Amino acid sequence: MTDYGHDLLYGTFVTPSVQNARDAVALAVTAEQAGLDLVTYQDHPYHPGLLDTWTLLTYVAAKTDRIRISGNVLSLPLRPPAVLARAAASLDILSGGRFELGLGAGAFWEGIAAMGGRRLTPAQSVEALREAITIIRGLWDTDAPAGLRFDGEYYVISGAKRGPRPAHDIAIWVGGYKPKMLALTGSVADGWVPTLEYLPRGVDMLSELNSRIDEAAHAAGRDPSDIRRLLNVMNVSIAPHSRGTLNGPASQWIDELADLALNHGISAVMIGGDDQDLTKRFAADIVPAVREIVARERPLR
Repeated sequence: MTDYGHDLLYGTFVTPSVQNARDAVALAVTAEQAGLDLVTYQDHPYHPGLLDTWTLLTYVAAKTDRIRISGNVLSLPLRPPAVLARAAASLDILSGGRFELGLGAGAFWEGIAAMGGRRLTPAQSVEALREAITIIRGLWDTDAPAGLRFDGEYYVISGAKRGPRPAHDIAIWVGGYKPKMLALTGSVADGWVPTLEYLPRGVDMLSELNSRIDEAAHAAGRDPSDIRRLLNVMNVSIAPHSRGTLNGPASQWIDELADLALNHGISAVMIGGDDQDLTKRFAADIVPAVREIVARERPLR
């Protein structure tokens, strides 16, 4: 059983459809008013039916005051890391330290290539992500001397001036499932953000994948507890009878979320969809009960 001890975060995972643009913004406002911690948006820049995620994040930051915001996760191949570093720091400053950086190595390569992005193999994309994280953190490090120089296989930075410094230590959360991505997560990332529906064995796979991250963290001289474990669950509902994980009565949700925190190390859960009533019930009827159980049980372990 693994409990990494992080504070619990609960929020939403939204597909930013052009047709439902108002709902994507309204849900963030509702989530904040209801007391949730985080609102996140998928990022598929090659999809014309979706809003640009960065523009949406900026708009949502201006419409809210407290809730944290993040891409879930941003497509690195279409977002140059040096520009992304400055944009992330700028949004963090403007939002009062409420931005976290979710990053993905890339998927849907046909769409990426059609938009002018570089097509990479899975192994190449992982190494490109590793280089990008180094560059992003380097540009945020305004205490380091001189400009940033980085001569990588996929990115080259030739003396870029550092800054601006973010308003807080922005976490870099990585989405991925394969061994190379899990190793990268353990060695350099601040968090891991998988989606439950993409795990072939569901919750039962979390221990195995967490162990891979832990091993990589130890190999890099890091404490595995420094890496937050997040989870997206796309298909959710509060219903009279159980139909799967987070599909059933509120009492089932409470038990499952407490189990995820205490036994699988999951300290942040984002529920999918843009149902405002579900979001309110999640915040009011479920989250407080989960926090109470975890606060009571953690000291006993």
